[in-house]
Amino acid sequence: MSTEQRIIDLEVRLAYQEDSLNALDQIVARQAEQITQLTEMNRELYRRLQDLLDQLDQGPSDERPPPHY
Repeated sequence: MSTEQRIIDLEVRLAYQEDSLNALDQIVARQAEQITQLTEMNRELYRRLQDLLDQLDQGPSDERPPPHY
C-alpha cells in the first residue's frame, strides 16, 4: 500500500470518527437535558409526597364518622 493510499485511508477513518463523535455529542447533550428535567420532576414529586405525608401526620380530621358507624 502506497503512502498516499495510507493517508487517504487515515483521512477517511478520521472523517468517520469525527461524524461518530458529533453524533455522540448530540446524544450526550440530549441526555443531559433529560436528566435535568427528570431531576426537576423528581424534586416536585418528592415535595408533593412530603406534603401528603404531612397531612397524614396531622392526625384524624375533625370530621365525624358517617352515621352507619
